[in-house]
Amino acid sequence: MRFISAAMVFITHALGAGLFATAWLSTSATMMIITGAWGGVSYFFILSGFVLAYAQRSSDTTKTFLRRRFLKIYPNYAITLVAALILVSVVAKTAIDGKIALVHFLLLQSYFPTMDVRAAFNPPAWSLSCEALFYLCFPLLARHIGRIRPERLWAWAGGVVALVLAVPALVKLLPQPPLVPGGFPMTDLEMWLVMQFPPVRMLEFVFGIILARIVMTGRRLPLGLGGAVALGVALYALSPFLPMSYSVVAIWIVPLGLIIAAGATGDAKGRTHWIGSRPMVKLGEWSYAIYISHSLILTYVRQLFGSPKGWSTPVGFLMFGVLFAITIGFSWLLFTLVEDPIMKRFATPKRRPRHGAPPPPPIEGPPAGTPAETSEAPEQVTSTAPAVAP
Repeated sequence: MRFISAAMVFITHALGAGLFATAWLSTSATMMIITGAWGGVSYFFILSGFVLAYAQRSSDTTKTFLRRRFLKIYPNYAITLVAALILVSVVAKTAIDGKIALVHFLLLQSYFPTMDVRAAFNPPAWSLSCEALFYLCFPLLARHIGRIRPERLWAWAGGVVALVLAVPALVKLLPQPPLVPGGFPMTDLEMWLVMQFPPVRMLEFVFGIILARIVMTGRRLPLGLGGAVALGVALYALSPFLPMSYSVVAIWIVPLGLIIAAGATGDAKGRTHWIGSRPMVKLGEWSYAIYISHSLILTYVRQLFGSPKGWSTPVGFLMFGVLFAITIGFSWLLFTLVEDPIMKRFATPKRRPRHGAPPPPPIEGPPAGTPAETSEAPEQVTSTAPAVAP
């Protein structure tokens, strides 16, 4: 699922990258793909909360947890940000604002209502700004959510869903600026508060934590994996008839949350399916690298092939495949040479027992079927409208 979500984001940004000289897709079809990409972002946010809570180590301190999270996301993020700064300066020949660059290095870009700040350099990286807040708050959130009585967990989950559904209506009460350029049917203020403002998007992360506790405490799920997928498909089909402020986030939280919970329950019981196959798991491991690098490849690598205004439909599809293959290859390198070695070498500091003291007992791992903590992605996914970063 992580790879599928990342691929949806890639497809969305590829449509906005001008690969095709003619508008061969109708507006409605394009918006359906865009909506699916935003569903991918929601999936990553919910999954982050679920996995962190489900695989939480009882021996963890806040310091060791934050150390692992920093090492998981920041090296790849910093490498791609430096690459973006070089490409913007050298290839695009655009002056770099040092203050905005600093904001991005500090992962604070999503707190700014101005699109020029949030989408600068490597637009999809806005979601990492959200994830940074999630990780900082997780120890406190997990502690308090862990105190909720099991029979009340579903009520709390329903409350979080109600808040997510209320956000678009509340934002509509604020003075509305003009629509986002490029035909995106939302204002910049709506897009920021509904889609990219970290405290609002943390609701999905909290929902994931609550769902993890629901699964771990043996609460009954209302739908199995098949039913949850069917619900997601049905809401996806209805999305063109809903206001964009609802279809990009609110419609996804329930079906995606249930898909994650049902999938984890099935894995714990030894059920297998193609999404859990070895190739899909491996591609899922690369999903963060795919997410954080694909926009730069679509923007700058495509220029090496000429035709900046796009190709005919057959050649456009060919270029789509070539750029996707390059993205997969680069993501494999980023994971193999940076992300994986750093996590293996530095994520868990090795402690030597004191002289004469017995070695500490082995740490028990998460229950069978638990997703590997170090493999979840932000880890993320991205822009939705042609000129709009997710």
